[in-house]
Amino acid sequence: MTESAYLPILLPLTLFTAFFGLALPLIVERFGRKATAITAGAVMATCLVLLVPLFSFAMSGQPVIAHYDWMPSFGLNLSFRLDGLGMLFSILILGIGMLVVLYAHYYLPDNDKLGRFYAQLLLFMAAMLGIVLSENLLMMVVFWEVTSLSSFLLIAYKSASHESRIAARMALVVTGAGGLALLAGILLLGKVAGSYELTQVIEAAAQIKSDPLYPAILILVLLGAFTKSAQFPFHFWLPNAMVAPTPVSAYLHSATMVKAGVFLLARFYPVLSGTDLWLFSVSVIGGVTLVYGAYVAMYRNDFKGLLAYSTISHLGLITLLFGLSTPMSVVAAVFHTINHAIFKASLFMAAGIIDHECGTRDMRRVNGLFKLMPITATLAMLAAGSMAGVPLLNGFLSKEMFFTESIVFDGFGGSHWILPIFATIAGVLAVAYSARFIHDVFFNGEPVDLPRQPHEPSRWMRVPVEILVVLCLLVGIFPAWSVGALLASAAGASLQSSLPIYDLKIWHGFNLALLMSLIALVGGVGLYMMRSTLVHWNNQLPTLSSRMLFERAHQHLVINAEKVMSVIDNRSLQRYIAVFLVFVLIYGSWAYVSGGSRVSGVSHMRLDIASIIALSALALGALGATFMHHRRLLSIILISVVGLVVALVFLRFSAPDLALTQLSVEVVTTVLMLLALHYLPQSTPKESISLRVMRDVLLAVGVGLAMAFVSFALLTSSFSTISDFYLQQSVPEGGGHNVVNVILVDFRGFDTLGEISVLAMAALGAHALLDQLRMVQPARDSAGRLWADDVHPLFLKMLMRPLLPLALAVAVYIFLRGHHLPGGGFVAGLVTGVALILQSLAGGFSFAEDRLPRSYAPALGLGLAFAAGVGLLSWLFARPFLTSTHGHIAIPLLGDIELASVMIFDLGVYLVVVATVLLILTELGRLNVRGERG
Repeated sequence: MTESAYLPILLPLTLFTAFFGLALPLIVERFGRKATAITAGAVMATCLVLLVPLFSFAMSGQPVIAHYDWMPSFGLNLSFRLDGLGMLFSILILGIGMLVVLYAHYYLPDNDKLGRFYAQLLLFMAAMLGIVLSENLLMMVVFWEVTSLSSFLLIAYKSASHESRIAARMALVVTGAGGLALLAGILLLGKVAGSYELTQVIEAAAQIKSDPLYPAILILVLLGAFTKSAQFPFHFWLPNAMVAPTPVSAYLHSATMVKAGVFLLARFYPVLSGTDLWLFSVSVIGGVTLVYGAYVAMYRNDFKGLLAYSTISHLGLITLLFGLSTPMSVVAAVFHTINHAIFKASLFMAAGIIDHECGTRDMRRVNGLFKLMPITATLAMLAAGSMAGVPLLNGFLSKEMFFTESIVFDGFGGSHWILPIFATIAGVLAVAYSARFIHDVFFNGEPVDLPRQPHEPSRWMRVPVEILVVLCLLVGIFPAWSVGALLASAAGASLQSSLPIYDLKIWHGFNLALLMSLIALVGGVGLYMMRSTLVHWNNQLPTLSSRMLFERAHQHLVINAEKVMSVIDNRSLQRYIAVFLVFVLIYGSWAYVSGGSRVSGVSHMRLDIASIIALSALALGALGATFMHHRRLLSIILISVVGLVVALVFLRFSAPDLALTQLSVEVVTTVLMLLALHYLPQSTPKESISLRVMRDVLLAVGVGLAMAFVSFALLTSSFSTISDFYLQQSVPEGGGHNVVNVILVDFRGFDTLGEISVLAMAALGAHALLDQLRMVQPARDSAGRLWADDVHPLFLKMLMRPLLPLALAVAVYIFLRGHHLPGGGFVAGLVTGVALILQSLAGGFSFAEDRLPRSYAPALGLGLAFAAGVGLLSWLFARPFLTSTHGHIAIPLLGDIELASVMIFDLGVYLVVVATVLLILTELGRLNVRGERG
């Protein structure tokens, strides 16, 4: 196999490195801020190095795809893709990310150890990489939601601040709601296309556009893109996010978060564009956002707020270009994405330096800084010039592309003049707010009552800004040489067709686009010179605070939710169950009657004396537990009778595996419940009045009769099962004669993995509830008798010494034979748990605790790692997740031995079950010890 055949593995390896590396800053934090920053930067650099060998393929128009089956029947696979578009965004995410890491080291306070900040930043970076490298659309949605969560953490980094918490909550609500819409859109898209793999979805573009679900798909996907990229009217979260530290703002505005929405438009352009609905929805929203953001930016006194609204405006420009749906507009949109990332990151970092040195962001106080910070001022002025579209800077080139495209576009019913005028107005506003930033901050007199005396920052704090400004100049002067190939490959990947003919150079002669640029420059300066009149007019307009509106809406929802919950939720478990049972009874009856089902007569099994005795015991146990539930010990014994009869029923119907499991579960749960009840009163007072008891009896009888009727209807109806399939495939496909075990660890292994994961979480939940809890065992029983002094009888101690190794040997035997005979990891784990519980009861908890592990979390983790790890190994052989294998090997003296990979999976089940039982046992045993000490 050629070397290039192994290159796709670099894609999952890159994401693994990104997610694994986010824990490293927390680990090395103890070694100082510098080591933490170097570690974070090294993680990003490693990810970039891993992707570099794939860039040549992406540049040549050959996407690199790595595909690993996970749950192919659900369309969910681990599929990764690197094409020109993914390459561009990966470079932006990782390149600007490394500069942000360096910048943050010098920007954030010295008393901040940076471990938490860099871990959250790396999580943000990893989630963005996941979005741009996803071939599977469902997986992309997962990463999409992780960006919302990680941005929430970063915006709320100063968690002690009320403003930070509100802004983070606002961002999470808006982008999270958009993520839900995107998920719905992706599900519909996959349904129409017949696949969630991007390659197949692109091939089905014509089918998608002609489908009746296309409008719904488009609207839902655009909601996801518009909320993330802060398009009007979902823009309000972005300016409020400026409460985050400036490194976060620089990263969020340039290469991540808001650019995820832009990436979504570019990625789905070949699938959803080309229709009137796309043209008007995307271009109109983008155009409104372009002008609205530029207008509001002119009047912001906080220069970070000005830059935030300028970001909204430029994102609107990119969205508008994608909405125009021409090949050249897509090239211009991708080009402006590159340029905006460069100049906006440099602007925010420069703004952060000014804030860091002056102690305020108010442009009415921050004046005349050119004399005090000439180098920083020059860098910021160049970046702002790029934002305004000044010639010889990169922003000028993409804005000129926009002007050119607005001139030739004829998609609005022949009204050729609308878009050029609109574009010129937007250009004028951009120059105006850029001029205000430059003049008010760096000139305009002297500083006014600054909290700190401004001066140039440390050398390395300014280096990221210098690098980015040099890129603004390089792209602006040598565009074809600097970004020509990158732009062509990214635009080609977005178009999924041949590129239009365009000339990437500074000078295109005297034309209408150049005239529009000159009008924008002159008009913008003139508009800024009229700022006093404009500010006066603007102050006459009513003002709305998005943060205040959000807080009021949030409080309104909370208050009304509390009112509703006060009616519904009265903290009564009886009421909850009663409402649930009434709903089930009514809904189930309606479903049965409307379904047209009828009970049909079939032959029944004859009742024998053993069945009558078993059913009688079952009924007596159930009724006894119901009527005697106030006497806790007796009710547990009666419930165990029910469990024992159920185990016998399993045996009666030839299900020894289920019977063995049921019996083991009954023993473990009964003993653990007795241990828990040992610390509680032996009886409980009556809790219900007579009327409520009557209600409960009627409900119980009604639901019981209904369930009996439904069960009888099901058992007497004709139906087909998949049992024959399992019986036929158990040996050839699963390598085991015990069909039940093969189903659990092979055919339905994913279900079992989920179940043991829930079991592990339940164990940790029990630990959290019982840890540090202090309870003292009662001195007397319910009859007032003293407990026996001989808590651990000698006879029981001596009996358990030989029984423990025997029970453990039985557990090993049950585990090893489980693939062919009744047994398996779950039952073996319960048997082991029972043996160790009895040993603890015989010798005392202190005796057992000295010999058992102190912590069971590692065992839980190891068990889950075994179960999931053996599933991951199947990917190395290009098989779906949790695919098993089996075979025979000949061993001298022992002969032919069968080996199956599911034994490792079963070992994981065994470890989780044992760890869960022992964790709960240990915590219950420690209750009295802590109680005596307390």
